[in-house]
Amino acid sequence: MNAVSTVLSVDDDHRLAVHIATAAGAALNAIRASAVLAGKPLGAVGDATANELITRILAHTRPADGFLSEESAPDPQRLALDRVWIIDPLDGTREFGECLERRDDWAVHVALTVNGEPRACAVALPARGVTFGTLSPPELPPAPNGRLKILVSRSRAPELALRVAQRLNAELVPMGSAGAKAMAVLQGRAHAYLHAGGQYEWDSCAPVGVALAAGLHASRIDGSPCIYNGLDVSMPDLLICRREIAELMLAAIADAQ
Repeated sequence: MNAVSTVLSVDDDHRLAVHIATAAGAALNAIRASAVLAGKPLGAVGDATANELITRILAHTRPADGFLSEESAPDPQRLALDRVWIIDPLDGTREFGECLERRDDWAVHVALTVNGEPRACAVALPARGVTFGTLSPPELPPAPNGRLKILVSRSRAPELALRVAQRLNAELVPMGSAGAKAMAVLQGRAHAYLHAGGQYEWDSCAPVGVALAAGLHASRIDGSPCIYNGLDVSMPDLLICRREIAELMLAAIADAQ
């Protein structure tokens, strides 16, 4: 048995999630470095390639589990299963396609849910050469100094976030991928990530799992837990933040609605 098959046949779901996300990230880096494509064509190839790699690995290593991916047709059989992998093979396709600008705020999301809860998750930031997982998340660094920094979507910052920032005298910081924003909070580069107005389960599942494992707060904007593998795969809002400001953020959100 060669080294690759040994790595990808491990029994540990946490390590498998990290291995898969990292492998997909390496493939995406190679595609991006080819300098053959850019923009939307590059993003389309990246999405398809990473999805094919991830689905094939999971088909071999976890054939009995369910599967939900942004880039695959939904399988209704997953709704009857306890274990379901939720994947975003390339989160931040727009940023990935902006190769000339060398943007690094794109990610790979791999998450195993058990009875709707994120369990074994990984978020790879391939352009930064790092993957965060639920098995051994890093110790949280100190919070940033100065005003609260709230990360928001680069392309569609929600009006709610503007109102929350006004109430808290916070600074809004636009960034690409949801995974990149969540990991920026984990790395101590911001206090919170707030989104409202449209996302899907694959956008947040892996980031939520990693954030919770690292000791951050992660919930819907009403404070309720994020539950996955639903018939409706939309999950339109999300709050990930340091636990010490969770009540403050949720109160400001409630006042701003």
